[in-house]
Amino acid sequence: MHKQIFVNLPVSDLPRTQAFFGQLGFTFNAQFTNEKAACMVIGENIYAMLLTTDFFRGFASKPISDARQSTEVLVALTCDSREAVDDMVRKALAAGGTAPRPAQDHGFMYSHGFDDPDGHAWEVFYMDPATVEQG
Repeated sequence: MHKQIFVNLPVSDLPRTQAFFGQLGFTFNAQFTNEKAACMVIGENIYAMLLTTDFFRGFASKPISDARQSTEVLVALTCDSREAVDDMVRKALAAGGTAPRPAQDHGFMYSHGFDDPDGHAWEVFYMDPATVEQG
């Protein structure tokens, strides 16, 4: 059996968050989605559980950080091309997200990112397979 990963993130407005990520092209698994949580499908065996703050609090033993004030995590996602990186960031900005910094071109890797409406940091990047194989 392949491992699965569920990244759990607290959100202040679940319908707004679902609409935001829906505009970026993500879908939700209805089996694990209700008024307290939405299971966003990122890829095969990769999910983000978007939990209302009160529901999230039931799983956490420490205070919940405000992602608009401090960095709690950087969620990094690969894209198939530089254009796909730019397209996702463009969609995020149009849907109400913010870009904390300009795109970065490291030659072998091109990256950019956005903060979602709750301030969670999403880094999207493309790595040239030929360059990666060369080491």
